[in-house]
Amino acid sequence: MSSGCCGTGIVELGQDGPVMADVADLPVVVIGAGPVGLAAGAHLVERGLDVVVLEAGDRVAASVAQWAHVRVFSPWRYNIDGAARRLLEDDGWTAPDSDWLPTGAELIDDYLAPLAKLLGSRVRLNAKVTAISRLGYDRVRTNGREGVPFLIRLADGQEILARAVIDASGTYATPNVLGANGLPAHSEDSVHVDHALPDVLGAGRETYAGKRVLVVGAGHSAATTLLALARLDDTPITWAIRAGSATRSYGGGTADALPARGALGSRLHALVESGRIRLLTGFFTHTVIPGPDGVTVVSRDPSGHEQQVVADRIVAATGYRPDHSVAAELRLDLDPILGSTRALAPLIDPNQHSCGTVPPHGVDELAHPEPGYYAVGVKSYGRAPTFLMATGYEQVRSVVAALAGDWEAARDVQLDLPETGVCSSSLAEAQEQRVGLATGISGGLLTTPLPLVSVASGDGAGCCG
Repeated sequence: MSSGCCGTGIVELGQDGPVMADVADLPVVVIGAGPVGLAAGAHLVERGLDVVVLEAGDRVAASVAQWAHVRVFSPWRYNIDGAARRLLEDDGWTAPDSDWLPTGAELIDDYLAPLAKLLGSRVRLNAKVTAISRLGYDRVRTNGREGVPFLIRLADGQEILARAVIDASGTYATPNVLGANGLPAHSEDSVHVDHALPDVLGAGRETYAGKRVLVVGAGHSAATTLLALARLDDTPITWAIRAGSATRSYGGGTADALPARGALGSRLHALVESGRIRLLTGFFTHTVIPGPDGVTVVSRDPSGHEQQVVADRIVAATGYRPDHSVAAELRLDLDPILGSTRALAPLIDPNQHSCGTVPPHGVDELAHPEPGYYAVGVKSYGRAPTFLMATGYEQVRSVVAALAGDWEAARDVQLDLPETGVCSSSLAEAQEQRVGLATGISGGLLTTPLPLVSVASGDGAGCCG
């Protein structure tokens, strides 16, 4: 094996023994077959680059399928990647109504599944990545590092070589814990905690109906779940948040830039005011105690004051965090607060930015000291909840252009965010009526708590969707 930097004489791991290959002849490996991962695949195909998309689940967009019943806030026009659209339309595909707010199921059935079908054998299911390294190199060794391929190890022991890695695996599989300090609450692992966005009115109805349900979290996932639970008779609902009030969770109401999101907050506020939902503020989850009459969840705030609630079911809607452990042998430059790249962090800081104010960014802001490795999509944002699907599409367009050597295109980053599109239009008002008619429920979103949530790439929770 060569230790030089020219990329020739590299050993590829084949079933019949080592074979010689040039790094440039190896595929780009994309991790995750959600919206952003499949978009990366489409851009690589359009650029004529070989690609392998590895999906841990047994179907494409496996994480999106977990919230298939949920309708997103942003319309189709923001949810379809440009290269993916071109690839699909060349095959005779007709795009959905650009003004429609799709459900997770519609995202899969009407867009992602057809796209994956076109990508064909390039997409591999049940291919869970457990580690990424460099062939023959750990994180410490430097000389010749850039000239050797990436080595991707799968859960079944297979190893794949790649010229570059685009990690679009998302954060859905790594939700935040219940504990208010970022650490698991005491004995948290001794009780069953439901993931965010359960199908309360569908497959999970019997699980929640008539039960005492505690929802922890102040975001849109929590609001969506609370509204659905409120439609179940004889189901006591408690909502616990760390903040001193729920004002931020209620949003801007009729003044919200995304009217569908504003309607969500308004309905939630009304349910709290009416007493249908019991709100606990200043709730810092500290301990969970299982017992014969349910689970007691104890809050202990920074002053030491305690309060508690007993529940039969607990739904954690506390957000997500990235898992960078698979890349532990790569050289990453992570922001110590958000877990994004250090260059991206100030551009997405949720203390300073909302979804629509994040400035354009691409390959330069996503680059790590490890050349050829890029985390994209919601994973690129770390713990920041300000991610938009459209942002992820522009990220992969920029990264793929750079991998193709087209640096002019890679650095010509532009974002058409909802702040200049749907947020300033009357689209949501019309959509409210259309959703109502489509579901056979009169009155649309303002009177019917249909499942609506802001999602990121389908791989994790986000902001405006």
